[in-house]
Amino acid sequence: MSQSEQSLTELTINGSISTIFILVIVKIMAYNACNAIFRESDAELSAAEAHGLATGMLCVNEQTDSTYWLTELLHNADPVLDKDKDLLIRLFEETRRLLASDEFEFDLFLPEDDTALSGQVAALTGWCRGFLFGVGSVATASSWPKEARDILKDIAEFTKLDTDVEGEEDERAFVEVTEYLRSAVLLLRDELSNSGDDSNELWQEDHETN
Repeated sequence: MSQSEQSLTELTINGSISTIFILVIVKIMAYNACNAIFRESDAELSAAEAHGLATGMLCVNEQTDSTYWLTELLHNADPVLDKDKDLLIRLFEETRRLLASDEFEFDLFLPEDDTALSGQVAALTGWCRGFLFGVGSVATASSWPKEARDILKDIAEFTKLDTDVEGEEDERAFVEVTEYLRSAVLLLRDELSNSGDDSNELWQEDHETN
């Protein structure tokens, strides 16, 4: 058991903090751990961007394999330890689970709240870039419903957000964008699911080609 897992177990046994707070701690530890993996492997991307990539792929096809995601993430990176790959795969599979949940559990994988707002916005723009790349790597959006295409246009605009931000007004705007993205991603997933098997067929053709 890792030190972080042991600490989490102790907190759970002691019952000294709420379940929600435990989940926040786990998310912070996971984000920092994933970022460390990418730094050490010179992958030139953040945990937020990696999560956006996974989310984009899974929105198009919920059966996307984690190996395909890892290949896209690490194709220009140094070799990654097996234990680090296992952590990344757990992130991918948890993203799959949350997207499929009926409880609106899905959330963006971003730095903790005590990170400078400029850093949070930079991570958000990276998440959006990753999402668009994930969508584009597995399918073509030209035949999708208009509402789905409009969501992608909005997300493309969010990649251009100014990171020179501070103050309560900018904080509120950041929260509004993240909440919009949470809802938009789930709506996009539903739109593609309801549009038939076209997106899945496009993914399968592209996956087999590669």
